[in-house]
Amino acid sequence: MIEKNKEYNIEILRQGIDGEGIGILEGITVFVEGALPGETISAKIISVKKTYAVGKLISIIKASEERVNPICSVYKRCGGCSIMHEVYESQLSFKEKKVYDNLKRIGNIDLDNIKCNKIIGMKEPLRYRNKVIVPVREENGQVKMGFFAKKSHSITEFDSCFLQFTEADEILSIVKDWIRNFGIKAYNEVNHSGDIRDIMIRKGFKTGEIMVVIIALKENINGIKALTEKLLKITGIKSIILNINNKRTNVALGDKSFVLWGQDHIIDKISDLKFKIGASSFFQVNPAGTEILYNTALKFADIKENDKVIDAYCGAGTISLFLAGKAEKVTGVEIVTQAIDNARENAKLNNITNAEFICGKSEEIIPELVDKGDKIDLVVVDPPRKGCEKVLLEAIARAEIKRMVYVSCDSATLARDLNILEGLGYKVLEVQPVDMFPNTGHVECVVLMSRVEK
Repeated sequence: MIEKNKEYNIEILRQGIDGEGIGILEGITVFVEGALPGETISAKIISVKKTYAVGKLISIIKASEERVNPICSVYKRCGGCSIMHEVYESQLSFKEKKVYDNLKRIGNIDLDNIKCNKIIGMKEPLRYRNKVIVPVREENGQVKMGFFAKKSHSITEFDSCFLQFTEADEILSIVKDWIRNFGIKAYNEVNHSGDIRDIMIRKGFKTGEIMVVIIALKENINGIKALTEKLLKITGIKSIILNINNKRTNVALGDKSFVLWGQDHIIDKISDLKFKIGASSFFQVNPAGTEILYNTALKFADIKENDKVIDAYCGAGTISLFLAGKAEKVTGVEIVTQAIDNARENAKLNNITNAEFICGKSEEIIPELVDKGDKIDLVVVDPPRKGCEKVLLEAIARAEIKRMVYVSCDSATLARDLNILEGLGYKVLEVQPVDMFPNTGHVECVVLMSRVEK
């Protein structure tokens, strides 16, 4: 019988969904974060359930050849990365296997009769993120600025984050000095008090334009002009914004913003398309990976010049505008009003006139368009992590849309939805995993489906 708080030697056999090591101890599955397949480790059991246990890595008795020393000094405490201790090629193999295992196990997809492509990795697995939000919190009377530690709201401070662009490190250093010099109070989550709660920084990787957003509880912040003047020394600064969020919430941004300097947005590009990015705009955080992902979706779509396309969950219209370059007409559907406004602005910015955007639920809009007699040749879906609503999948099937491209950020919910679609008369033809988030357990995927002719 496995005992809690006791140490055991465990052989690690495989990796779990987030990259954690999995071994067997006395017939029980044990999950150990930070362990790799092929390793023998010593782990302290910290939780015992009926069918599994969780261990904490104490020492490595026999190390895997795939193990590397993480470049980040706070890697073990920070909650941002989970597999930076694994060589990048091995990370890719793990993610590719996770995708296809989920499709087979959850989706019951016959992998032998579809095209299963090798995962596409990043040329540079570091410094790939174009957005960072850094909490500023009061802990034991002290100001702490950094990322939340794993599974907690305790702050892990850092000097440099190797997933973010280098200017972010410089900007955060300036903000730290400003907080210290002007006696700025950090947000206290318990009593909902303080001056500053978060710092958001965004960068257009192709344009070099940078936005800094100071997220505060109130409008009047001591020394805010001095901070603005310091930030202007950073090359590329185009926008400095004060955002007010005085609600008890885990949502970073509030409803009210003031431009302290410059404009209320920055511009970035994906391929030749320009996109206007505001403080609250949705935009993929890995620009290089996004270009790969969207070009894959465009290739799978194989759009003809007379095709009419629906882009469900269209967000700010990024995929829609890619598709519009090939199709006769693209209709983007999104329930978030601000995202639809951004999509329309981005269409104007790129002089695209064959893309329209409708605010509403895709499962309601698509049947309406079909009932009106609209011919739909292709539907593209790019849902949030929870996947598609079943009613949307049923609406697509009722509309008898012949081709479908599914872009997913979670292979488990993707597999579930593909299983539903196969039951509704569609067949998976091709799958392409893309590593948008190196050093984490997340992986994106593009799937091509077609309707089975009866």
